[in-house]
Amino acid sequence: MLSRRHLLVAGAAAMAAGGAAAETAKPSPGFVTVKDGRLNLDGKPYRFVGANLWYGAWLGSPGASGDRARLGRELDRLKALGVTNLRILGAGETSPAKVAISPTFRGPGEDYDQDLLKGLDVVLAQMARRGMKAVIYVNNFWDWSGGMPAYLRWTGNGQWFQQGDPAHPWPEFADYSARFYGDAKAQALFQHYLRALVGRTSSVTGKPYRDDPTIMAWQLANEPRPGGSEAFGVANLPTYYRWIAQTSALIKTLDPRHLVTTGSEGAMGCLQRETCVVEAHKPASIDYLTLHVWPNNWGWIDPKNQPATYEAGEAKCRDYVARHIAIAKQLGKPLVIEEFGLVRDGRAFTPGGPTTDRDRFYRMMFGLVEADMKAGGPLAGTNFWAWNGEGRAQHADAWFKMGDRAYVGDPPQEEQGLFGVFDTDASTLAVVRDHAKAVAAI
Repeated sequence: MLSRRHLLVAGAAAMAAGGAAAETAKPSPGFVTVKDGRLNLDGKPYRFVGANLWYGAWLGSPGASGDRARLGRELDRLKALGVTNLRILGAGETSPAKVAISPTFRGPGEDYDQDLLKGLDVVLAQMARRGMKAVIYVNNFWDWSGGMPAYLRWTGNGQWFQQGDPAHPWPEFADYSARFYGDAKAQALFQHYLRALVGRTSSVTGKPYRDDPTIMAWQLANEPRPGGSEAFGVANLPTYYRWIAQTSALIKTLDPRHLVTTGSEGAMGCLQRETCVVEAHKPASIDYLTLHVWPNNWGWIDPKNQPATYEAGEAKCRDYVARHIAIAKQLGKPLVIEEFGLVRDGRAFTPGGPTTDRDRFYRMMFGLVEADMKAGGPLAGTNFWAWNGEGRAQHADAWFKMGDRAYVGDPPQEEQGLFGVFDTDASTLAVVRDHAKAVAAI
């Protein structure tokens, strides 16, 4: 196992090498790049309408989770809506959490799941045929895919417990998960997987991932946070910043042609400090900023009384986006709103139910993006959370159970259908389609 000192020295070397590679690499046809603080593709601004499809590799797998026919149908539906960018999960760690997915890409050893890796090959190849770009995140702050807590469990760093355990109320889980950044043994395990994944050659196309323009970016994790409490999080900030700089630089040494970003929620996932967002996105090896907007989860819009609380919550969302546009301009880097969502009316889960408030929220978010694009701002696109497609809850209580294969965009930690967009949500689909037309016209 690598020592902490070894990791720090290697990280510093990687950072230097990564910076040099970024400076000397020339844009290759079909690769998304950054130019003058904007995303660029083949000499033109790259603007997109995207979705989250975390389970793409699971559908593409030749194993028990696979359903390649459904994968093709879902990609066709998204393409028809005008969606050209998908954020997908490229990692997953075995976990005893009741709400964790299975199978996963890895356990504590180095015998990575070849079926899921082939599934990732398949979804990338299928996306390439449809002219889509992928953002692949390689870890998760939350335990629904194993994530950082799984690594800590393997290294014996503190008492493992699952998110939502009443014996460990918030913010204990966030403080626990954030130990990951400073755990040298966990970092060695993670970096071994990272090298295998980023250095992979597709079993479908025979092309190394680093040479595949279908990939727009590698992402360090889903919603990495420095912690939950002030006491732990503030003290952990230097370790958090160092992890971002070193991990992104390592990816750049392995693959200098693709973009790298954090997967951050913005200030709400950064101890509500904009200075944290700035510092986290300062490294030259971080190419653009990410932003997530969750008014229900943050208490801005009451999911049990959305009509009465919507207007005040929307104002907070508008301000939140505006403040992060300002940060992106300050850093001279692009910005992507890669997660946003609102529960359907009455906090229902069934397909076809009314989505009045959600549609209003989507229109507002899309309107902000269109306005910034027209003004030449840093916003490059969105990925709504998330695409359910033809997936359906398999149980009366709408909760995911181990062994379920009808994947939806709502991860196992949430009711299946809570935030996701079904293929029958006609009014929401129309909002997305109209936005895609507007973006294409800019």
